[in-house]
Amino acid sequence: MQRKEFIKGLGLAGLSVSSLLLMGSCSSDNSDSVYDDESDTDSSTDDSSDTDTASSDCQVTPSETEGPFPTKNPEDYERVNIVGDRTGISLDMDITIRNVNDECNALTGAFVDIWHCDKDGNYSEYGGSGMQPTNYVNNHFLRGRQISNSEGLVEFTSIFPGWYNGRSTHIHVHVYDEEGSSLLVTQIAFPEGENSAVVRVNAASDQGYTKGMSGYTYHERDNVFGDGVEEELANVSGSNSEGYTLTHDIYVKA
Repeated sequence: MQRKEFIKGLGLAGLSVSSLLLMGSCSSDNSDSVYDDESDTDSSTDDSSDTDTASSDCQVTPSETEGPFPTKNPEDYERVNIVGDRTGISLDMDITIRNVNDECNALTGAFVDIWHCDKDGNYSEYGGSGMQPTNYVNNHFLRGRQISNSEGLVEFTSIFPGWYNGRSTHIHVHVYDEEGSSLLVTQIAFPEGENSAVVRVNAASDQGYTKGMSGYTYHERDNVFGDGVEEELANVSGSNSEGYTLTHDIYVKA
């Protein structure tokens, strides 16, 4: 079943996929053309070569901090659709888990938790502090868990993350083995560049992305990715009007 059909089946408070996503963009020229960050020659990093390098090296993906907002009870949120009550541009995620102890073949049965901020830079399950003054303690949007299939794949339907001071656009990931033992905490980075999806999305003020790129923290100044993003950089393709798809491989020792 396609994930967009899955959303319709869920109902999501009576909303269809099209009503979940605030369609359109600030520029019809940008939103209607399909964009692939993998082929973005203006990008500061060539993520297609990065992916090839990571695969040929067959090395564990770098470990990163889980940050100040990890999911409190991830076992309660085993689901494909993690949108909750948030609005924004559609983002489908295809994440493959690979085992470096098995020649980087797919790892089946891994628990994969993800979480990220909404279009305004806020996380669910937290709030009431200087870091995030808006209180979302009793909300659980943009958090989910899936179990990797025979191809090592987990799929999530979400919205394109926003950003906040000190961080570039990113997604948090925690991978466990089938026994529940932690294998890796890492983060996924997004390609940057003049015509990247990050720039296009953050220009879509009519779809609620009101921050733009003024004050945005790029990878080289990011307090997590500042030492390099080559092994954590995803492929991102799509458009503001049709939504985006993120694909990424994560390498663990299991």
